[in-house]
Amino acid sequence: MQAAPAHAAMATATRAASTLPSTLSVRPPSVTGALRALEGLLMRRGQRTARRNAWTAVLEDRRRAKDRREAQHVLEAVAAPGPQAT
Repeated sequence: MQAAPAHAAMATATRAASTLPSTLSVRPPSVTGALRALEGLLMRRGQRTARRNAWTAVLEDRRRAKDRREAQHVLEAVAAPGPQAT
């Protein structure tokens, strides 16, 4: 049996290497990218809307509480004894 010439063996090795996927060209996802993908998976459209609605409700509750405090101050001022403006 006769050995194949060196250049033929090298060409065969080069062809075999070119058909294999290169693991060096594939980069793992960054932490930011992974978190964004996870958020996109967890926060579908309906959940985003629910969160937005909940935040709007929180802001509205804060506004009502502020109005209630202001009304309480006005009532206390009117009920307090002392000179009143005519």
